[in-house]
Amino acid sequence: MSFFNPQLAEVAQRDGRYAYEAYEFVFLALGHTQKLLGKPPLPDVPPAELAADERHHVKGQELLEGIRSLALQEFGLMARVVFQRWGIRSTLDFGRIVFNLVGAELLSKTDEDSLADFQEGFDFDDDLAGSYRIEIDEAG
Repeated sequence: MSFFNPQLAEVAQRDGRYAYEAYEFVFLALGHTQKLLGKPPLPDVPPAELAADERHHVKGQELLEGIRSLALQEFGLMARVVFQRWGIRSTLDFGRIVFNLVGAELLSKTDEDSLADFQEGFDFDDDLAGSYRIEIDEAG
């Protein structure tokens, strides 16, 4: 899953609340969310040029659903523990990470996007641990 990016490392170092891996995961979750929504992935252009491009834009609540989905896929029942190790205690922390990335011009936002979009997105106990199900392929 890892793809070291010096720009992400710089942002993570500026705000020491969250581990570098949390920033990396947000980028992976953004691509995952775009795929879930049938949106094309981000092209390699400056984020400022994409702010008004709805073809790529993902709203805060949509990103949180992608984060939840990818976390369960990648970490299963350990997702909550992984997030805690990264300094993430609530979905609002993901919003802070996103807005740190916007401030560093690594992501873009629209005028309608706000940190409040990430408040109470999902419950770490219920939606990460409580609802996790192991799928068993009975055909195998």
